[in-house]
Amino acid sequence: MREILTGMPWWVKWVAIPLIALVVFGGMIASFVGFVIWLLFKVLLFVAIVGGLIYVVRKFMSSSSSKGDR
Repeated sequence: MREILTGMPWWVKWVAIPLIALVVFGGMIASFVGFVIWLLFKVLLFVAIVGGLIYVVRKFMSSSSSKGDR
């Protein structure tokens, strides 16, 4: 592979080949990036819901224990 690219101009190595790879594999790359973003959103949503649940439960427990002290 190195021998093939040795005689090529710089723009073939650094512009043309990456552009061809992007055209050929662009859909797959976009699908992968979309999946990663979707997964990250789901994880953040899960963390937010669990955090909200813990906050509500602690508020409820603290308010019910303060009413019992009276």
